[in-house]
Amino acid sequence: MTIATGSRHNLSYILESAFGTTPTSPGFTPIRHTGTTMGLTKEALESEELREDRQIAHFRHGNKSVSGDINFELSYGGLDALLEAVMCGTWATNVLKAGTTRRSFTLERHHQDIGKYLRSTGCQFNAFSLSVAPNSMVTGSFGVIGKGFTTSASALGSSTYSAETTTAPFDSFTGSITEGGSAVAVITGLELSVDNGMEALYVVGSDETLEPSIGKSTVTGSITAYFEDTTLIDKFIAETASAIVFTLTDALGNDYIVSLPNIKYNSGSPEVSGPGAITVTLDFVALYYASDASQMKITRVPA
Repeated sequence: MTIATGSRHNLSYILESAFGTTPTSPGFTPIRHTGTTMGLTKEALESEELREDRQIAHFRHGNKSVSGDINFELSYGGLDALLEAVMCGTWATNVLKAGTTRRSFTLERHHQDIGKYLRSTGCQFNAFSLSVAPNSMVTGSFGVIGKGFTTSASALGSSTYSAETTTAPFDSFTGSITEGGSAVAVITGLELSVDNGMEALYVVGSDETLEPSIGKSTVTGSITAYFEDTTLIDKFIAETASAIVFTLTDALGNDYIVSLPNIKYNSGSPEVSGPGAITVTLDFVALYYASDASQMKITRVPA
């Protein structure tokens, strides 16, 4: 008996021409990932009929929900199409901003050791998170909402699969960060999140969602810094707008520059839990910036 293992797992995507429809003879692109929870769940419909023997006589499956997370280590060029999808924007002259363009994908998981394929159709990228912490790779995840789910023992028609990119993951100690236009050397962590507010839409006569609704493009995050003065806390107290720009650089010198040009802090208090160094964590929300026509901008700079 062969047991599926993560070391033989492949995850790929193809852009759909119509929501929920996989192109004929698709050309799949691998997704470099560290794990995934993509799969199918269903609502449970249990009859409320009362019986003298106290038994449950009827049970049905209800609405289907295809969803999950895709975890990754961020690398230059490795996830650009998915960043484009979650931002609802389009790369233009190596710059990506938030937009209104919606894209759906077919995601395929291939468990090569047992020869099984798991496919999710109508997948849209609802959320994105990024974590920059000391002495570690830059990690993150995508949150996905999908429509349909199937399994198979064979590839789709004459599917082709492109090669994975090979750029090294970004790390936390190669790069820089500025706050309010000034370099900061005491940041111990940065968290960033994008949420599109998508929700599944169900109707009578179908157990699969229509194309999900979409809400605001919400960008939030936090920075944690050693407590050396009250500069950041004073910005929170006074509701002063600021800016965060961080640059990630890989081993070859490729850069991603993530710019949040108009943020406001909505928390900030140094907490003492022992005799060691004190840190302060400040949550923030990114707001629309007229000069960029976006609350967040990613610029890729090749080596």
